[in-house]
Amino acid sequence: MFKHVPWASHEDGKSSEGDHQDDEKSLTTILDVDQRGELTLLIASIMASMRKAIEMNFDANATLSSGSNKPLASEDEKIMDTQTDPATADVDKLDQEKKLKEQRQKELSAPKMKELKHDALRFIDQWRTNVIERIGSIVNSKEEASSQLHSAPAKSPTSNASSDRKIDTASPDFEAADTAFKEIFPPVDTLLSSLDEPTRLLILHSTLLLLLSLEHYIAPSRVLLLYLTSSLHLPLSALTADEEKIAKGLLEAAKQMSGDEETQKKAEENKHSRKWKVGLASVAGAALIGVTGGLAAPLVAAGVGSVMGGLGLGATAAAGYLGAVAGSTVIVGGLFGAYGGKMTGEMMDAYAKEVSDFAFLPIKDSLDPLASAPHKDSSSHERDKNDPETNPAVDDPASRRLRVTIGISGWLTSASDVTSPWRVLSSASSEPFALRYEMEALMNLGNSISAMVSSAAWGYAKSEMIKHTIFAELTAALWPLGLLKISRVVDNPFSVAKSMSDKAGELLADALINKCQGERPVVLVGYSLGARVIYSCLMSLARRKAFGLVESAVLIGTPCPSTTGDWRVMRSVVASRLVNVYSENDYVLGFLYRTSSIQYGVAGLQKIEGLPGVENVDVSETVSGHLRYRFLVGAILKKIGFEGVDLKAVEQEAEALKKMDEEDEMKSLADKAKAQGKSIVTGADGKVLFDKDGNPLMEKIWRKGKKEEEGDEKGEGKDNLEAKGKDDEHGAHEEAERLEKEVQEKTQQGLLQGMAQKLHISK
Repeated sequence: MFKHVPWASHEDGKSSEGDHQDDEKSLTTILDVDQRGELTLLIASIMASMRKAIEMNFDANATLSSGSNKPLASEDEKIMDTQTDPATADVDKLDQEKKLKEQRQKELSAPKMKELKHDALRFIDQWRTNVIERIGSIVNSKEEASSQLHSAPAKSPTSNASSDRKIDTASPDFEAADTAFKEIFPPVDTLLSSLDEPTRLLILHSTLLLLLSLEHYIAPSRVLLLYLTSSLHLPLSALTADEEKIAKGLLEAAKQMSGDEETQKKAEENKHSRKWKVGLASVAGAALIGVTGGLAAPLVAAGVGSVMGGLGLGATAAAGYLGAVAGSTVIVGGLFGAYGGKMTGEMMDAYAKEVSDFAFLPIKDSLDPLASAPHKDSSSHERDKNDPETNPAVDDPASRRLRVTIGISGWLTSASDVTSPWRVLSSASSEPFALRYEMEALMNLGNSISAMVSSAAWGYAKSEMIKHTIFAELTAALWPLGLLKISRVVDNPFSVAKSMSDKAGELLADALINKCQGERPVVLVGYSLGARVIYSCLMSLARRKAFGLVESAVLIGTPCPSTTGDWRVMRSVVASRLVNVYSENDYVLGFLYRTSSIQYGVAGLQKIEGLPGVENVDVSETVSGHLRYRFLVGAILKKIGFEGVDLKAVEQEAEALKKMDEEDEMKSLADKAKAQGKSIVTGADGKVLFDKDGNPLMEKIWRKGKKEEEGDEKGEGKDNLEAKGKDDEHGAHEEAERLEKEVQEKTQQGLLQGMAQKLHISK
């Protein structure tokens, strides 16, 4: 795509004199004094805007009209105000906003909220100082750069601005990531944008190396680079390509420098001395890169500098920009979370004692979630296949990235549901993983929901529920009595799984704080109770003042409160996008959550009010049931311009949803046929094919249903269905028992199949 990029390789290893001069390029040779000053000013302005976004998160006036700041409490005061047009001013609206502002001021005046704001600003200020001093030391001076930091104008942040939008995932007009990128990270005006493309690319590349020299690549650093990329009028792919090449280059160079006998000896010694030994990825040379006892500056700096020099800078300049990173395999290993371990090591085993099956599973080539990472009682043989020393496929620098994305499923109907929904996450710009936890509880929940929505009671109840809004159902307890009588099928599984999800969120926060992902930014995506895990994780991170870890978070169909206070807290620990995806037609979520604290709202059913940093996405036109989210993750992510979505996987996801809809329709038709006293014939795969007369069931029942709708039949099927929905204690009890037995059988079958696959793969 970029044939003139500075890091374009030379064929056959030959280079001309001009190429040699290119190798010696640096920021001081390609930019004059004024341009270097413009660069530090641009970076200072971007960081000032990032700080302002944090301030707005704690601003009681955010999203309110300017008129609400004035004490207009009556018609007389409205008329007396010279800045207000008496003919157009809406006093009722202003009064309503004043009350809302008073509530926010009360919330923000709480000691814990004030402390959170103070700590969030202190963290970003310290980061800003470190960044500007490091960049200033290269392009001009620390003093000049520091003065610009305090004088740079802060553009009103439009990034992450509250955007209430409705999307239909069935429509083909997917929003391109680059289009969304420009909207979310609007460019800051700079003269540097007029430079030629190779120069702008080299500026971006050099800035990334300078940020890495701080010995971490935290979420705010990534956001800064996104703004810089936009401001330099470069596509998002320019940044992701550079990140990929740098990650590979660092690991390749460090791996080559870590092979001597003494280094291996130190690695083995340190392997048993670190408290936290597990990284989110089994990175290249993990046992060697991350645990060397000291620095090997001359050798490593030469190797890393040489590799980075191939990306457009001279080896000396590249090594200088990387600083200590170029001279320490310890730091390189720490960046990728490589302290002699893997995500399948002892750290995950310790967490698995708190939450069953807790593990991070790599999406790439993940054939089975149970086989991707061992349980706490797994054999050494099972560990070996995930060990870079015994399985070269795991030790692949080409698959490493400077970012990590974690997908979390909210319920399961099979073991593969842990990872399958997340195959839509591309590995082009991030290392994708799935979080596995409490498989039995989530599988029990998934099968319970499936059984409930396919029951006759739900079929009858749904026709009653749509007569009211879902919020009327929740607040007035208008749920049909027949449905409530079989509610035990889902109530206990949901309660157990919800509790376990809260605990898993706490453990996820703990894992991130202990840098299982290394010093890299993390993106979190989850649906249903998987989104509840993210909610719990972000709340825990905020309580522990753990800033800079999470780049973005997308919560889909979340069973958690929708209060501004909770989401304000969550927003404080998310550096970039915080997205709430909801559906007003998700009656399953409403029914499941009815016994919770509904007075605080339900995020999966409504938008988050009053926060400029939260994106609200309404998918009501597509999501009519909670189970559909499993097959809509990719389509939703693509629609919101999420970075790193595999389009082919999204298409496969759509096909799976279509197949599920067809099977559900066939089952519904079969239920109608049974209700009418018809016998049915099934195929080898269990699908209904014909009725007892040999007629195609789909066509016959469709026509039958059509006549019923037109009133041409006596409505025998309808009467039978209504009979099932009536207040029949004995019938409801029998149906509940049948459904519970069906759920138990399916859950055990799913777990056994998963274990069988695991044993097969481990052989």
